Amino acid sequence: MTMAREEGSTSKRGNGIVGVLREVHNKWERRAPVTPAHCARLLNAEHGVKRILVQPCTKRIFPDAQYEEVGCEITPDLSDCGLLLGIKRPEELLPERSYAFFSHTHKLQPENMSVLDQVLEKRISLYDYELILGEHGERLVAFGQYAGLAGMIDLLRGLGERFLSQGFSTPFLSLGSSYMYTSLKEAKQAVLAVGEEIKNAGLPLGICPLIFVFTGTGNVSQGAQEMFRLLPHMFVEPSELQSLVVPGASMSQQRARGARVGKSQFQVYGTVVLPQHMVEPIDSLKQFDKADYYAHPDQYRSVFAKTIAPYASVIVNCMYWERRFPRLLTNDELRELHSKKMCRLLAVGDITCDIGGSIECVREITAIESPFLRYDPEMGEIHKDMNGEGIIFLAVDCVPTELPKEATKHFGDVLYPFLGSMAHASSPEENLVPIQNACIAHNGKLRPLYEYIHRMRQSQDTMKKQQTAKMNGEKNDQLVRVSLSGHLFDQYLINEALDVICDGGGRFQVATFKVGQSDAETSHADLQVEADSEEALNGIVNKLAVIAREGRNKQYCNGHAIYSRTTKQSLLQKLKDRGSTGGPQVLILGAGRMCEPAVKYLSDGQFITPKNLQQPVHVRVGVVVASLYLSDAEKVVEGIPNATAAQLDVSDGAQLRELISEANVVISLLPANCHVAVANACIELKKHLVTASYVSTEMDNLNEKAKRAGVTLLCEMGLDPGIDHMLAMKMIDKAHARGGRVQSFVSYCGGLPAPTAANNPLGYKFSWNPSGAIKAGRNPAVYLYQGKKVEVAGEDLFASAVPLRLQNTPAFALEQLPNRDSLSYGDLYGITNEAATVFRATLRYEGFSEIMAALGKIGFFKMDPLMLTANDAPSSGLTYKAVLELLLSQFPEHPRQFSASETNTVSSNISWIANKLASLGCCKDSSVAFKAANCIRWLGLDAEESIPEACKNAFDVLCHRMEQRLTYAPNEQDMVLLHHELEVVFDDGHPSEKHTATLLELGETSEQGTELLVRPQSAMARTVGLPVAIAAQLLLFEDVILRGVLRPLHSEIYQPALAILTALGIKVEEHVEKF
Repeated sequence: MTMAREEGSTSKRGNGIVGVLREVHNKWERRAPVTPAHCARLLNAEHGVKRILVQPCTKRIFPDAQYEEVGCEITPDLSDCGLLLGIKRPEELLPERSYAFFSHTHKLQPENMSVLDQVLEKRISLYDYELILGEHGERLVAFGQYAGLAGMIDLLRGLGERFLSQGFSTPFLSLGSSYMYTSLKEAKQAVLAVGEEIKNAGLPLGICPLIFVFTGTGNVSQGAQEMFRLLPHMFVEPSELQSLVVPGASMSQQRARGARVGKSQFQVYGTVVLPQHMVEPIDSLKQFDKADYYAHPDQYRSVFAKTIAPYASVIVNCMYWERRFPRLLTNDELRELHSKKMCRLLAVGDITCDIGGSIECVREITAIESPFLRYDPEMGEIHKDMNGEGIIFLAVDCVPTELPKEATKHFGDVLYPFLGSMAHASSPEENLVPIQNACIAHNGKLRPLYEYIHRMRQSQDTMKKQQTAKMNGEKNDQLVRVSLSGHLFDQYLINEALDVICDGGGRFQVATFKVGQSDAETSHADLQVEADSEEALNGIVNKLAVIAREGRNKQYCNGHAIYSRTTKQSLLQKLKDRGSTGGPQVLILGAGRMCEPAVKYLSDGQFITPKNLQQPVHVRVGVVVASLYLSDAEKVVEGIPNATAAQLDVSDGAQLRELISEANVVISLLPANCHVAVANACIELKKHLVTASYVSTEMDNLNEKAKRAGVTLLCEMGLDPGIDHMLAMKMIDKAHARGGRVQSFVSYCGGLPAPTAANNPLGYKFSWNPSGAIKAGRNPAVYLYQGKKVEVAGEDLFASAVPLRLQNTPAFALEQLPNRDSLSYGDLYGITNEAATVFRATLRYEGFSEIMAALGKIGFFKMDPLMLTANDAPSSGLTYKAVLELLLSQFPEHPRQFSASETNTVSSNISWIANKLASLGCCKDSSVAFKAANCIRWLGLDAEESIPEACKNAFDVLCHRMEQRLTYAPNEQDMVLLHHELEVVFDDGHPSEKHTATLLELGETSEQGTELLVRPQSAMARTVGLPVAIAAQLLLFEDVILRGVLRPLHSEIYQPALAILTALGIKVEEHVEKF
């Protein structure tokens, strides 16, 4: 652009000369701020303008010659002008002029702040069209209607092409894109012609009924509906959709079921959905309330995928969406509808162009010249053609430019009443009120209404400079996070909120903000507010609450005002004394070894997030570890910054609630029977809970109660259950997305010693009391194998083990034991109706189970009190050898008492023990008998030592000996091995596939353990402790918004959790083989 810079610094504002800028930033921008007709009126009006200079432009919708004919001057040099009019940001700004264009600066968009800086530096008066408001607060320059009109035309044109690719010829194919017509009138005539053809000849039966769903009732929706009404149509209520079509049914089936299809060939159907049709309260006892929904969207869930999407042929998305609101339609929901043949959806016209927004699959902006992309729900992929499987979508971000003639006339009609005074005004005050209020800056300063821009930018700069210090422990006891929603920027309510904070002696930092893109759209900002005293902070919060209440009563254009919700995180004084971080807090109940990796990860403050796996996010999180014995908790947190210990008796409800009240998220690593009491306290105090334990019936019964409270109880978030769930669902969902059916699901998992540490007859060691693991080996099991249900009694479980060699780990000699109820996993994973095999097994090294079965046959699993005397009086002073003799003597084939020579032999000759076990039928053969005898000797179960008084039965004796002898020595490693196998078949002729995934994790040695840890992390501790910590992170950062009692079966949970685990070094090897 050629512009002569003016000499000196004399302002030319108010000189009566107007310049019309040419548009250079977008090749499709053919609009102008005024038409030649408007210019003629301005030049000839009594209070008009002196001159109008128009920069030459060959793509502008009105040719230069037409401007010249009415008296305008065509010249590239606009330096004589005092007022310059454009559409988008000018290529160059001349100092001390008045400019009017869409600056997009009042909402603090970072990419436009450089423009504002130039405006201030050059002492320009900046007027923004977006801020010209009517007496009721409505935007006067609004292009939503044109977006709806043009977007709908383009969408109908795309439908024609899409139908053709599916083998259907329709009248829509004759339509062009909006920009192909010389005027809106011509475009409407083309749509009317299409409507006539539909009315007379009808649509192909295979695509009927053709149902359009419009979201919202704003200008965009009104424009889209205006074009839709040119077709033969019928509008129905959303509740009537199910009477029009039966998802997945053929036309004959629809007729048989009573669907209204009689006229469907000769008309199209429309429905308008509002928030009450899109969402429902999570609390089933509540009714939908619009004001409550806008204030507390987290307490609502989307029902669009169930009540609207199955019936829609086309979704015309005309509503603004923010991330705090539920999505209309997620990719998972779309994939599920598609896989169940319940999806009729052909196209999405996202006229609001909300990328990754309310309709999640709309992930890319499309161009006017190529306005459509195709999304494949099963593969989750976007394609540039329209010929394959899936849904086409339109998401053009400048669609009003396709109707440049009408848009320019709209511009000029709105501006014309103000342009005379603007051209002669040397200051904003000389303009009419709507223009005064639209002035953002003048003479190098922000106008009072827009001073918040400087304050918030300054806050952002301060936050960036102080972020490291704030996140690394600067004490800040008086802190509150305030969320503001509503018309913050276009109704200037942000000023009032900031005044309250500053007048109250507070300071603020902007944490996040999201700006609305039209007058119908609200904005959202999170402010971190601090003050020198709790009294001052409370005063600020109370005044903000008053603004919120008063704001709800103010009648703005759509009834919204400013809402504030505060979550005040006040910590108890005793924790402050211990060194509170002042940030979010996680409470961990239980101080066992699983706790240590969780404490380390959470307190480290270096969080790996799903959006950025390479660059950790720095957030200061305090961790409190609570245990019945304070010394245990202190041992865990010793040397770890930001972590403190607390004593807690979980049966003390008041103490439990006191600690939970301080936390944002609670992790319970307590015994499973304690979780329900903790969960009830979390629900009462509205705190999220994470456990690694199975969901009990009592826990499952808390589901609705948790949902009503807006609380997540995320269970089964360890290894098994936990990582096994997440890995299984990832594989199954991926198979389903590709149209496959899971024919077989087999899963193996075990915590084992590393091969170098498997140096005992059982090949097994314990890092905790062995009683739980032994009892688990006595649980009955049931599974599905090749369509047949197989049941294994608890007493037969060890005997049912079979050898196993895994392809990915061929060096390991393993065996598998059926693991409890595998059938329930078919239901959990959604494969019951397709899988012939569903089998879950526990892994041990080969030989473990036959020895354990022998010990069981001997009687070491019995829990009856030990009796030795003839009158069955309780024994005392027993030795291990005596217990073995007692157990063997109870076999019918064996005499009541050993002879003296046999008694000596028991403790001296392994062969004698082996032969005796074989003769009594305790082992299946002599080789197993010798292995069992060797294990008895190795464990010291035949020793002449006295058993502890605490051992009251044979089971206690066995557990005590195992706890003594089967423990990890210093520097020995444990190992976790998890392996899934899926057989996937396809109905389309695609070759069947075998999918495998293997996780192999070794524990740390003392050389590998980090210096902050009291001891090295075992593999079991890492694969249990890290998942619960990651779950706490996801809840803390609001990456998981599902509520109620959950398992990690949802992609919202398993996708980020598995990604973070991989980034932390817990990796899974996956393979696919065709067969």
